[in-house]
Amino acid sequence: MLRTIFLTALSVAIAIFGGAGSVWYLLRLEHGIGALSIGPWTSFPDLGSPNADPYSKARVARDGELALGRAEGLIFTATTDSTGVGLRRECRYVVEGTIPPARFWTLHAADGALAPLPVQDKRPQALHSQQVLRIPGNVVSVNFSRSAAPGNWIATSGSGGMAIVLTLYDTQIAGGSALTDIEMPQVIRQGCDA
Repeated sequence: MLRTIFLTALSVAIAIFGGAGSVWYLLRLEHGIGALSIGPWTSFPDLGSPNADPYSKARVARDGELALGRAEGLIFTATTDSTGVGLRRECRYVVEGTIPPARFWTLHAADGALAPLPVQDKRPQALHSQQVLRIPGNVVSVNFSRSAAPGNWIATSGSGGMAIVLTLYDTQIAGGSALTDIEMPQVIRQGCDA
């Protein structure tokens, strides 16, 4: 009798902790269910739509985010450079290439929770499409580093991992079926501070 109670309690504990652990793991995945990856960039195009998968809906509810609908825009996040190495706040990066067509876009460095990195002394924390300097051919080149850099520069601070977040507002690609055919900018590592 005691053995039956123990085995039943063990089975219930395994089911509860195993189920909760698997859901926690799936919610933490950057390239989880419903993700679209283009180079180092990842997006969840169905996140703000009725077609969103249950795990994406749970991720939004857990984080208290306000998801953009497909007609409103797309959020792309890069946690690695174009070679697959994780982004670090101690390193210098250049995001270079063409930005997909959008009425307006923003670009910033973020922590693990995708909140903008804190900066000091009124340093540029983010850039948007109306203030960025462009290279001929409509190419954008933005530096991410602790120390100032010529041209477009976004300040980073602290140490540890980081993400680069590109948000496209009112973009034609959000409603299209050719999302995998778009060209995204490269994330190029320039070196690291000692």
